[in-house]
Amino acid sequence: IVKSRDSITHQDHAPAPPCSRGHTPPTLQRRSRRTMVDVTKWPLFSLMEGEELSSIRQACVFGTSANEVIYITHNDDVFVFGLNCSNCLGTGDSQSTILPKKLDFLSGRKVVSLSYGSGPHILLATEEGELFAWGHNGYSQLGNGTTNQGVAPVLVSASLLNKRVTEVACGSHHSLALTNTGEVYAWGYNNCGQVGSGSTANQPTPRRVSNCLQNKVVVSITCGQTSSLAVVENGEVYGWGYNGNGQLGLGNNGNQLTPCRLVGLQGLCVLQIVSGYAHSLALTDEGLLYAWGTNTYGQLGTGNKSNQLSPVQIMAEKERIVEIAACHSTHTSAAKTQSGQVYMWGQCRGQSIVLPFLTHFSCTDDVFACFATPSVMWRLLSMEHDDFLTVSQSLKKEFDSPETADLKFSVDGKYIHVHKAVLKIRCEHFRSMFQSHWNEDMKEVIEIDQFTYPVYRSFLEFLYTDNIDLPPEDAIGLLDLATSYCENRLKRLCQHIIKRGITIENAFSLLAAAVRYDAEDLEEFCFKFCVNHLTEVTQTAAFWQIEGNLLKEFICRASRCGAFKN
Repeated sequence: IVKSRDSITHQDHAPAPPCSRGHTPPTLQRRSRRTMVDVTKWPLFSLMEGEELSSIRQACVFGTSANEVIYITHNDDVFVFGLNCSNCLGTGDSQSTILPKKLDFLSGRKVVSLSYGSGPHILLATEEGELFAWGHNGYSQLGNGTTNQGVAPVLVSASLLNKRVTEVACGSHHSLALTNTGEVYAWGYNNCGQVGSGSTANQPTPRRVSNCLQNKVVVSITCGQTSSLAVVENGEVYGWGYNGNGQLGLGNNGNQLTPCRLVGLQGLCVLQIVSGYAHSLALTDEGLLYAWGTNTYGQLGTGNKSNQLSPVQIMAEKERIVEIAACHSTHTSAAKTQSGQVYMWGQCRGQSIVLPFLTHFSCTDDVFACFATPSVMWRLLSMEHDDFLTVSQSLKKEFDSPETADLKFSVDGKYIHVHKAVLKIRCEHFRSMFQSHWNEDMKEVIEIDQFTYPVYRSFLEFLYTDNIDLPPEDAIGLLDLATSYCENRLKRLCQHIIKRGITIENAFSLLAAAVRYDAEDLEEFCFKFCVNHLTEVTQTAAFWQIEGNLLKEFICRASRCGAFKN
């Protein structure tokens, strides 16, 4: 379930009663959504420029095929783009858009929670406690008392008029909202009791879920496709709705029309709960992980594909779990441990992974970007755009910085400021030079006369960033440097740039450079280009200015390839 928070702060509630074990649970704090995530792992973001990407504060990819996006900028402007199924973009029309469109009605409102259904329909809660809905409404899941499509965001009022909503959750076609006083409201499709009203009649407007939740303070909610779950402040879990595969964890497979406590979790204090399509995961205050429900793809992580009607502990042999992830539109599960290891299981790119599999990801969000079907976001994602810099970002920032540098290169009368330690770590040429010849009394300016300023600056910048940005003509000089300094990776990057920049006019010059610097792959590429465009290439100045032996070798080699048969 996509949401921007997992619990509400206790300043809005009475003190939590002790857990059934006899100890007081830790505050169900809002877990940080600030995480280093590359949103371009979701293909929809790949067309956006760097400046646009850096403006994003929150984002969510959703839809039956992960073809829709909503994102919020640092200025609290709300943008959408994508396929627009069932008017889910809220733009006021049914047109798809590959370019972001601004939702003026929502701009300026700080978003605290967002969720989506299968239609899809969208629920969005603001910092002021307002709830907005739009999109598919065939079952009144927008809570406006009608079944008319919501082409644009509309304030959900009715029984929520004077309530402050802090969290929202969507099932396939039903909706839940949690208030700051710990009340749960539900509406929409109710064929299996997922609204918790005690009947199976659809609920057109928000209705408070009561019964055994009447005197409970709920701190977190989640939805499967047609089921609902809630965590109360003492760590108990309650479920209602469809239970044909045991997704409510009640020990049976009968639907539940009103909330019922999961006795299988008795004695445990649950901090986080998430639901997949028809399975659920629960994380306790001791870092223990429990799973139940359908297991067709191994999404329970039990090592088999047998459904579980009651919660079973998994990953017991692993270290403490600190976060779990699932989404009602997928059969994928993920978890993160205290040391930062991320595991995934269930349906992963079509494969059934029946045991938690250790990945190289740094966050659970990457699992859904790369392996979930569809590749939606399991929560409203918040990007980290504060003053914190990674090691690589810090190195990049300090390149050519006079304030921190302890060494200067003078090239063509211009200085390039660097750090001896970085050069020694990154380049064998400098490591050998400094160890053999450098001491504290030597000058801190090194003169370079065999390479141009653009070439040498690009080389030094490469040592800080792993990237080069040069036109093909300058890349020739950098290729010479890379060959001289035995920098094989840099040599390959130069060849790549040269290939991308080859033209009729420079083709023969590039071929000559490839021969001169013993770049066999580049030489073959340039040779084939020259042969394919032989008539045009032989009319360029570069062709007739080339050294005689190379020209003769080219003609002979081209002849052997049949270039002159006509």
